[in-house]
Amino acid sequence: METLQFDFFLASNSPRRRELLRLFGWVFVSRPAEVDESPLPDEPPQAYVLRLAECKARVVAEGAPEEALVLAADTTVVVDGTILGKPADSNQARAMLRQLRGRRHQVYTAIALVRRRDDLRLTDLGETDVPMREYTDDEIEAYVASGDPLDKAGAYAIQHAGFKPVERLDGCYANVMGLPLCHLARSLPRAGIPVSVDIPAACQGFLGYRCPVYSQILRGGG
Repeated sequence: METLQFDFFLASNSPRRRELLRLFGWVFVSRPAEVDESPLPDEPPQAYVLRLAECKARVVAEGAPEEALVLAADTTVVVDGTILGKPADSNQARAMLRQLRGRRHQVYTAIALVRRRDDLRLTDLGETDVPMREYTDDEIEAYVASGDPLDKAGAYAIQHAGFKPVERLDGCYANVMGLPLCHLARSLPRAGIPVSVDIPAACQGFLGYRCPVYSQILRGGG
């Protein structure tokens, strides 16, 4: 059997997910998965992201060595029960940002771990309530002109230094960025992968964010 020279396949090309995953100290290879991201009729957002994350992981695992562990994630923004995906163009990005302005919405990120050797299938789900500030139309225009919203669910990045769309957060910041690290840290031992890094400390140091929910998540809540 060929010995893999890395720890994971990451079924994503997201720079944000790559940055966050590096906090574990592992070597991984990004291998994005092309899947149909259309929601099914009447599909709840939680089921939607869980289905897509597992589908992405399975697609990559099918073309990977059977002993390889594949990690995938999928993130969606939900307001009033409506799923907001990535905007198709600048006009749709503007509309999404106006819809979210001054309101609280939910961000769901599902993770999936798949390995063919032992038919491993693990999933987990993070949820964060996100209160948006009352940004102005001029701020929306400047942010849309930057091009940043076009590859983001809900048309925004919480970490964007210029736009800073979120007023105050009291949930998992990494979940909103697209990879809930404590959810991943509690799932990996179930796949036989020990976690030797203090992930809450590493995450909070990297993000500059004092997380109030990490202990609850690591205990199995959230």
